[in-house]
Amino acid sequence: MISLEQACSDTKYAADEAKNSAVKVVSQARALAKVAQTGNIAAIKRTKKKLRDSLIDLEQKISTVDQWPFSEEEELDLFTHQLVDEIKAIAEDKNLKIYEVDGVLISYPSMVRILPAEKAVQVNRKKISTVRPSHLVELLLANQNKKSGFKSTQFIESLYSVYSAIVEQGFNELIPAESGRVVLLAKIYKLMTALPGTSRQYDRSDFARDLYRLDSDGPHETRKGKRVSFPSSTGARRRSSDLFSFIGPSGKTVDYYGIRFR
Repeated sequence: MISLEQACSDTKYAADEAKNSAVKVVSQARALAKVAQTGNIAAIKRTKKKLRDSLIDLEQKISTVDQWPFSEEEELDLFTHQLVDEIKAIAEDKNLKIYEVDGVLISYPSMVRILPAEKAVQVNRKKISTVRPSHLVELLLANQNKKSGFKSTQFIESLYSVYSAIVEQGFNELIPAESGRVVLLAKIYKLMTALPGTSRQYDRSDFARDLYRLDSDGPHETRKGKRVSFPSSTGARRRSSDLFSFIGPSGKTVDYYGIRFR
């Protein structure tokens, strides 16, 4: 099956050809109006023929534009099985590093999810219908140079608020530690996404990315001076489902398991 990138390229070429042909039609129509105004019969006949020829050429160009190589079933298959590989291939040509984790494409700070049923993609929780692979790669490249809208100060305060509630209640999710009490991040995430539908809008990958941003760029203290850390040694002996993993710009996987404020 032809690639989506090639199909878009062919369609653009056909549209450009149709546009150029349409320009010729308009030009001949103007020429015909001009000679008709002065009544040059020979010129009128010549120009009418040129106008008919240009119209025939335009119809042929439009018929090419009408052709789309995918059926509905093939489009679904394309989004399900082919689009990820296309994006990766073009990203490699553009020297853009992309990593795939659990079906999510990560190109820091962007995360891309394919939405086959909607024939769209989701970039950082924003649904996008412009899915030509080369266009998406350019978007990801632009995102690397764009100021992040991540509100890190609000995020650390939210983490501390939930952490404090768990510590005060003495839930069994507390992990013994010599220097401060450690809480499972899985418990933090569960409480932060407790409202119906919230976990679909803000899934584990989103949470892992925000943890990475906070860990890498700060702030590392709340307004009240509580310093955050992410202990991981205990996590090595725990369930993988309790881990939140993210791949940074270097391609290194970082796992987050517990959180502690001191």
